[in-house]
Amino acid sequence: MQKHPCVLTIAGSDSGGGAGIQADLKTMTVLGGFGMSVITALTAQNGLGVTGIHAPEPEFVVQQLTTVLDGFPVAAAKTGMLFSAPIITGIADVLKDQSFPLVVDPVSVSTSGHALLQQDAVDALVERMLPLAAVVTPNKPEAEMLAGMKIETEAHVQTAIERILALGPKAVLLKGGHFNEDEEELIDWLGFPGEKPCGLHHVRVDTKNTHGTGCTLSAAIATYLAHGADLKSAVKKAQVYLSRCLRKSYTPGEGFGPPNHAAPYDG
Repeated sequence: MQKHPCVLTIAGSDSGGGAGIQADLKTMTVLGGFGMSVITALTAQNGLGVTGIHAPEPEFVVQQLTTVLDGFPVAAAKTGMLFSAPIITGIADVLKDQSFPLVVDPVSVSTSGHALLQQDAVDALVERMLPLAAVVTPNKPEAEMLAGMKIETEAHVQTAIERILALGPKAVLLKGGHFNEDEEELIDWLGFPGEKPCGLHHVRVDTKNTHGTGCTLSAAIATYLAHGADLKSAVKKAQVYLSRCLRKSYTPGEGFGPPNHAAPYDG
């Protein structure tokens, strides 16, 4: 494994710099990867919300992807905002022939509540992207969308993970940030086919600067996988990194700030 393995993000651009490919590339760089990007959509956004979305033609998204793959030995990749069914279909047609691990973050709604996935893209995400995933990383609303059920109890968590695994990914990481929001401890649930989900415990960080946390976590998992870590170790290391970024976070502008991706170097 090379010292700075090539890690690819396939996601939307956040003009505010806190989420999307900007968060991904910062994370990959800090964690010792060489980050590359395929941009699926341009967003006009800041810490207060998303004011507009512009997506390139699907053919150009695919051209970005094939050009990167032709020029770099990609060691791992992640997807974020994929926006439309044609973009998802085009990307999946290329990725299905690749052997590197793929982290699928099923981004559907921004922190501010703006839809980032067109309605007809949900089926394409489920049918084309999930079967390619080494791990899919939904939060509670995303897991409820994928599993087709409400998730309120630990028993619900297990059933939801089983349902999502049945869609084809090799593993599911159900993130706990939207559960029991008044409790100090969080549990992210990691599930594999045929196994009981494993609860990965960590301490909730009291901060409003949560813009881009899902992007940061999935990018960190992909980077650790690129370095050769097994999935469970990659997830645990990514949790530690994100927690530190949240503890060291600040608010650079109006509204919700992002994690501080440079936290390992910030004191």
